[in-house]
Amino acid sequence: MESALEPPVFKQMIEPRNNMSTSLTQLIEDLATANQILANEGVFDGFGHISVRHPENPERFFIARSMAPASVTAQDIVECDLNGDVHDAQGRKSYLERFIHSAIYKKRPDVNSVVHSHSPAIIPFGVTGARLRPICHMSGFLGSNVPTFEIRNTLGETSDMLIRNQSIGESLADTLGNNTVALLRGHGNVVVADSIQLAVFRAYYTEGNAKLQADAMRMSFGMGLGEPVYLSEEEARNSAETNAGQVERPWNVWKSKLPKQTH
Repeated sequence: MESALEPPVFKQMIEPRNNMSTSLTQLIEDLATANQILANEGVFDGFGHISVRHPENPERFFIARSMAPASVTAQDIVECDLNGDVHDAQGRKSYLERFIHSAIYKKRPDVNSVVHSHSPAIIPFGVTGARLRPICHMSGFLGSNVPTFEIRNTLGETSDMLIRNQSIGESLADTLGNNTVALLRGHGNVVVADSIQLAVFRAYYTEGNAKLQADAMRMSFGMGLGEPVYLSEEEARNSAETNAGQVERPWNVWKSKLPKQTH
């Protein structure tokens, strides 16, 4: 599994929200764009959320108010603390499952961006026991262990499956551990990275890997050939390291595909 990455350094001082520095303004614009990209690329639908840690206050993070991700703009971003409490001058609410983000940021100081989605190709891997494994070089970040969060171990069989408080979020963060991706049984997945762009990259290729792996398993088992050939640990680690330096390329492509009125 890849080693923890140091958070990027933001050199400019952060000013109040009504007089933001250029770096913080751009970060919030990128967060809004990330919501739109993940919706446009089919990772999000009417649900799903991405956040980014505050670059000058690691005890806070930015996330959209509770709304459909395709419609998020910079004006829709609110600030939360690592207990999941929203701090917004306008009194706006964020997502019910913002505790996914607060708990992971609290446990993982190396993480600067978190994505939670219900991307459909992932769901079967969380309910069948089939391991999600990297099948191509674009998804080497999955590593050799993608854990599955079983909410029944925390709440029994009576929950609504949602991460609706900090305690459940902490259980999810414990399951994620030092990995980049964790599945949520019957729910979706969570992806972490040290930047918005890399988090979007990983969320997109996690969904893509699930589709490719399901196809490869059907073909391979259908032909009596047994397990497909997956990336080795070293192949996965090395390809993840290489791809992490190339994320601006797909980011710019995905951004160019957005409807003109949304960016």
